Amino acid sequence: MKNLKIFVLALGLFTLNVSAANLNPIKPTDELRVEMVNLIGSNFMEEMLDEEYAADVLFTVNSKRELIVLSVDSDNSQLETYLKRKLNYKKVNHKPGKQGEIYLLPVKMVKQL
Repeated sequence: MKNLKIFVLALGLFTLNVSAANLNPIKPTDELRVEMVNLIGSNFMEEMLDEEYAADVLFTVNSKRELIVLSVDSDNSQLETYLKRKLNYKKVNHKPGKQGEIYLLPVKMVKQL
């Protein structure tokens, strides 16, 4: 009986944690987006075979005005690694409106001829 109570309590806490983790990312400002595009650069496309790649970058900006990449969702693992390396812990001029704001930036990279 004691084990059942502990299990129900643990299940309740887990459910509460999962429901509190719902993310509602917001779109970054135009200035922040331009800064990120400059940080990303265009070197990646020189080594790639396909003409176009896409990714969704989920990130936040800490109190030191550094980008913290939370996740990169892409079909190409090389692109994920490249974006994380180019963006993570890089300084930007953006000051977050409130602590813990989470942003979603869709990235589309197209090879220029």
